Amino acid sequence: MKHIEPEVVTRELLAEPHRLRPYDPDHLPREIELIKAFRQRRPKLPQVACFDTAFHHTMSRVAKLLPIPRRFDAKGVQRYGFHGLSYAYLMEELVRLGDPAATKGRVILAHLGNGASLAAVRDGKSIDTSMGFTPTAGLVMSTRSGDLDPGLAPYLARTEQITAKQFYEMVNYQSGLLGVSEISPDMRDLLGQEAADVRAAEAVALFCYQAKKWLGAFAAALGGLDTLVFAGGIGENAPLVRARICEGLGFLGIELNVTRNAENAAIISTDTSPATVRVIRTDEELMIARSVCRAMGLAQAV
Repeated sequence: MKHIEPEVVTRELLAEPHRLRPYDPDHLPREIELIKAFRQRRPKLPQVACFDTAFHHTMSRVAKLLPIPRRFDAKGVQRYGFHGLSYAYLMEELVRLGDPAATKGRVILAHLGNGASLAAVRDGKSIDTSMGFTPTAGLVMSTRSGDLDPGLAPYLARTEQITAKQFYEMVNYQSGLLGVSEISPDMRDLLGQEAADVRAAEAVALFCYQAKKWLGAFAAALGGLDTLVFAGGIGENAPLVRARICEGLGFLGIELNVTRNAENAAIISTDTSPATVRVIRTDEELMIARSVCRAMGLAQAV
């Protein structure tokens, strides 16, 4: 993700949006329409675009590469990552809280909500994240599938006559927790019914299992772990999910305090835990406000 001056954001975004952001038909067209509308009605009003992918521009070349023919890479088909506004806010909070890992250490950020992803951060910079070219990739989410075997698309096209559009709708709006449980995309509903309905139990178990795997993978990429942060609706408010994700990860230095975790405390790890485990309420809207103020040279937002 290249950095561009605020005054050219509108012009480049309208002319060649694919150069500034990966494929995102759910969000980008609406954003461009808003930019056009404001530009028409208030042509002299400065506009600043805050990209959810910008936080991950520090990822290495190998972390961005997709293993497909190289000609697509030249067209911008690569791993970008999302939830960057949330991650930027969380890192600023770690700095404010005085966590040394925020600037000199190994941090894993887990934004677990309706959309869910994890990011690996070393010395304050993103080195990898679970979402990729689109927000559908990575961890299983409320209605998004997360990573899938690419062979599934042609298989369903052949056996179920599912079109590309139908497949897109399925993996974005009919899959994830909703698809597996056939009950609800909401983790609160599933936790409430898991004791009585195996489908709900399996959906919750799948989410926790995949999050644990991503956490372990990123700890390997970082060469260890100093701080783990849970954020997002699930990450901030579901002690049972946090406990299941962290269960058995003592070898990574993760030791939860049962009481603190149950209370959604700011720090839920034990006093002797080698890794600090935090719960931080994220604020993407505030991060947007801060970014706009910085881009425009205005006074810092709260």
